[in-house]
Amino acid sequence: MLDTRPLADTFGAEVSGYTISSDTATEEIAAIKSLWAKHKLLLFRKQNLNEETLVTFSRVFGDLEIHVRTEYLSSDFPEILYVSNMQNNGKKMGILADTEVGWHYDQIYLPRPAVGSLLMAHTLPPAGGNTEFADMTMAYSELPDEVKGRLDGARAVQSYEAFNRAYSVPTSSEQKQRSPDIAHPIVRTHPITGEKALYLCPGMTTEIVGWEAAESQAMLDYLFDWTVQPRYVYSHQWQPGDALLWDNACTMHRRDPFDQNHDRLMKRTTILPPADLAVPV
Repeated sequence: MLDTRPLADTFGAEVSGYTISSDTATEEIAAIKSLWAKHKLLLFRKQNLNEETLVTFSRVFGDLEIHVRTEYLSSDFPEILYVSNMQNNGKKMGILADTEVGWHYDQIYLPRPAVGSLLMAHTLPPAGGNTEFADMTMAYSELPDEVKGRLDGARAVQSYEAFNRAYSVPTSSEQKQRSPDIAHPIVRTHPITGEKALYLCPGMTTEIVGWEAAESQAMLDYLFDWTVQPRYVYSHQWQPGDALLWDNACTMHRRDPFDQNHDRLMKRTTILPPADLAVPV
């Protein structure tokens, strides 16, 4: 039997009594899917996953994205992105900024943006590197009605280039071609639960389509401040063996800085929505 305890007031739960494995034909999988839809973020402690198991378990929830940053993918399982400051043969083995990483949604810049992400902690620094998550469903539901009305039907530009200029290594010309700027609805209807959530983030959202520049920036600044109020945010302090599965259609996240003299290695898969629901609505 799966037991849970809440991680924050509005979302997130730690699941106990379950060890992630390659055996996905179990009754517990259906329960985990239900818990994920309900809580948006699930924490599994003391896991010991090899890469094959990480991929197999992730596929329970949908097709997996092959990240545009191919230089940071596992050579054996390209569905896995390495998030690390460590070196391999003198080359950086993972995608990781030297400082903090600002608020963002994974793969918000793609035509078929992710519905989920699973991040596994392998090597951690002694302090720092916490990851914060924001409940964008609750943030939307508590918006003033006047603001909701203004956002009805509005679309915003999402730019991976803007994110890389601020927090990461610039993309190659081929990677730029795979990730041009794209506009998505600011209010995303979840492809599985049907709930509405704000779908924008300071790291990648650059403008509201068709709005005057000043009006667009004023609204974005308001929403960026609104969504990270403490009542919407959960801060996760990583432990070795942690596996975090979050709903990438209705939670955004960021990472705190840490001492770069210490190694950090995380492995991430990215889960896609059903193919017939690829475009946010």
